[in-house]
Amino acid sequence: MTDIHDSPTDWVNKHIREYVETDGKKGHKHQGKDALLLTTRGRKSGLLRRTALFYGKDGDRYIVVASRGGHAKHPAWYLNLEANPEVEVQVGADKFSARAHTATGEERVRLWELMTTIFPTYNSFQKKTKLQIPVVVLTPL
Repeated sequence: MTDIHDSPTDWVNKHIREYVETDGKKGHKHQGKDALLLTTRGRKSGLLRRTALFYGKDGDRYIVVASRGGHAKHPAWYLNLEANPEVEVQVGADKFSARAHTATGEERVRLWELMTTIFPTYNSFQKKTKLQIPVVVLTPL
């Protein structure tokens, strides 16, 4: 099995370890919200990179937001999936491959509303940056 490099951010790394070690029994619910693990391939390094994200559902698709807390640059995981949209996802104990795409137009408007209902803080993150925060759709393969 190829090594997976988890987020270097301490609290995210701890969340991922707990999620993986318990097969999602701990960590799937995080701060009262559903969380998944997303693994992307590094666009420069080629290494597998994993992070934890809140998610919403749209039919059988999983929706995540590339907010980076309202930072002026997109998160690395988002840049990675733009370069290679084939990703791995873990939701609870369920692990699967998915294809990622960035929602645009009416789809983005609808899914942004869904995600800000789940985590209203995304609205304040959007106010902190000139970037349009991406809404990412993960479609299981």
